[in-house]
Amino acid sequence: MNSLILIGAGCLLLGMLAGYILRFIYARLQASSVEAQSKRIIDSAQRDAESKKKEGILEIKDEMHKTRIKFEEETRSRRKESEGLEKRLAQKDENLDRKVDILERKDREINKKERYVLGKEKNWEEEAKKLAQAKEEQKRVLERLARMTPEEAKKILLADMEEEAKKEAATIIRRMEQEAIEIGTRKARGILSQAIQRCVVEHTADITVSTVSLPDDEMKGRVIGREGRNIRAFENATGVDLIIDDTPEAITLSAFDGVRREIARVALERLIADGRIHPARIEEIVEKAKEEMEAHLKSMGEQAAFDVGVQGLHPEIIRLIGRLKYRTSYGQNVLQHSLEVAHIASILAGELGVDAKFARRAGMIHDIGKSIDRDVEGTHAQIGADLARKYNEPSKMVNAVAAHHEDCQAQSIEAVLLQAADAASASRPGSRRESLEYYLKRLEKLENVANSFRGVEKSYAIQAGREIRIIVEPEEVEDSMVQNLAREIAKKIEKEIEYPGQIKVTVIRETRAIETAK
Repeated sequence: MNSLILIGAGCLLLGMLAGYILRFIYARLQASSVEAQSKRIIDSAQRDAESKKKEGILEIKDEMHKTRIKFEEETRSRRKESEGLEKRLAQKDENLDRKVDILERKDREINKKERYVLGKEKNWEEEAKKLAQAKEEQKRVLERLARMTPEEAKKILLADMEEEAKKEAATIIRRMEQEAIEIGTRKARGILSQAIQRCVVEHTADITVSTVSLPDDEMKGRVIGREGRNIRAFENATGVDLIIDDTPEAITLSAFDGVRREIARVALERLIADGRIHPARIEEIVEKAKEEMEAHLKSMGEQAAFDVGVQGLHPEIIRLIGRLKYRTSYGQNVLQHSLEVAHIASILAGELGVDAKFARRAGMIHDIGKSIDRDVEGTHAQIGADLARKYNEPSKMVNAVAAHHEDCQAQSIEAVLLQAADAASASRPGSRRESLEYYLKRLEKLENVANSFRGVEKSYAIQAGREIRIIVEPEEVEDSMVQNLAREIAKKIEKEIEYPGQIKVTVIRETRAIETAK
């Protein structure tokens, strides 16, 4: 038993010894493998370090090469700049040398002239005395030949120079005025023609009578009434003359007031259509026609303002504008004339860059004075200005209305454009009709104005009074005075005569030389 235990203990010891030996051997093997692996890692790291070192050296060499090349290029460019600067400096030195030579030559010439002048200086006083004596002798000779003193000669010379200067000034003024007139006329004609072409307004020529058609001639007796009571009642109610003559199936209404004549026409047509004609019925129909006419006038005024594009007018001004439909001036319907003036003034203002809206409004209301000028004292321009002021139009508008016939001074460009538009509408061919008597009187007055000036021999109004040609006495009027005479005659015509459009004044001076051969 004890031997077994001993044997087992010996085996255990042998096993432990063998395990220890084996672990030692394994540890030694592991240590050798780790050492080998460490060596391999160290070798690999050394090889990587060597390769990176070589790469870094190559990069540094490459960078140094690039830097060297760049430095050499900069050096070459700076060398070229230095060479250019040296050349310019050398050229400047040459130029300076040449300038110094030129200055030295000039200095020598100046010194030579100075010596020459200093040599002659001694004779200056004697030469000056001789020159003064020669001048005095010349003056005495001239006085003896001209038989006048120096003061008299100066006066004559100054008078001649003044006369010559006046003639030259008149020539220059005439040329400049002619150029300005030509340029202004050309531009004005272009603008006005464009404005008139763009303004299409229907014109009607109303007269002082209206005709009412009758179904038969028997109706004339009913209109007249017993002992003429119907016709008297009708004339008293309307203020219109009722003319019944031999014209078949027609009655004529005559009145200068277009509104009254229109009321009478409407009332008479209704009475004829109704058939009941007696004084009471006449008064009733006339009153209804008057009420309807008031509404119609307002409607016409509103429509005219709408057509032109004018807003904010006082209701009374609108009614007065409507009345202009039944008002004529020289055969031209005043409402249509106002519409045309509003359009033309607006276009002119737009072309010149001023207030077109104001110009259009001024053109619309500029003739409202004509709607009541038969009942109120004064010119229609002043009446219109008073109405514009009464119904709160601005002072600029009041001035434009008052000055549209140049009764007062225009205070704005729009007021001047209103004058031009009004004249363009009035003077347009076919816009107005005037009686032969008035036409002849205007031509006669035009010639009388021209004949009132000194030196005028004859004058002729031609082209329907749009031009006057004046022949002057050549002994009394010189060429330098012709332009001033034409201007003075034109101003007097503007002041004393009323006319549409413009009048051209032409002054003609003729010089005749007559000699007799014996």
